[in-house]
Amino acid sequence: MKTIGMIGGMSWESSAEYYRLINEEVKNRLGRLHSAKSILYSVDFEEIEQLQASGEWHQAGKLLGQAATSLEKAGADFIILCTNTMHKVIEEIEENLSIPLLHIGDAAAAAIKEKQLQTIGLLGTRYTMEMDFYKSRLAAGGLEVLIPSEQERTEINRIIFEELCMGTVREASRNFFLEVMQSLAVDGAEGIILGCTEIGLLVQKEHTGIPLFDTTMIHTKAAVDYALSN
Repeated sequence: MKTIGMIGGMSWESSAEYYRLINEEVKNRLGRLHSAKSILYSVDFEEIEQLQASGEWHQAGKLLGQAATSLEKAGADFIILCTNTMHKVIEEIEENLSIPLLHIGDAAAAAIKEKQLQTIGLLGTRYTMEMDFYKSRLAAGGLEVLIPSEQERTEINRIIFEELCMGTVREASRNFFLEVMQSLAVDGAEGIILGCTEIGLLVQKEHTGIPLFDTTMIHTKAAVDYALSN
């Protein structure tokens, strides 16, 4: 079994889900007392979020790059970044790595293509929905990406940072997300990417008939696939 290097803390609530899901998947596949070999480097999200807000992405990338190299030195065989948004700085993170980094967008695109869908709605932080770093990765996988209206994006971003990243789950916020998802479906979305690792804490498949692609679940399964591969 390969050792998984996890860059977490963005937020720690979703990183805890990563740890739980990875270990549950390993146990499901191998049985008995098996669990994942993993190393977690958890950053201070406040520091990262301030760099996001001020547009200092390069500095954020340097910090996460240092975390990645620390994981490699500690014995990780590959890296996963336990957040969607910070894949914006993937080049800075990979710059000094000699081990693979499994991109969350690639894993999501593969899962969607497996279901033979073409048009997908994307929910996430404002950065993920509006900037090109994530959508272009999906487009390279042959997908057409739809995003909510500007007003909806503002409220989605607020719910993520002011509620979900603080561990707060509100029914009113779930209903808002479901309304946005339905609107995207009317516009042609065949499924919805939950493109922020916290959204799965709020919305699950039992809440809607629209196919959901929870990137936390997809990414953790991809990590286990790689960890158990020859």
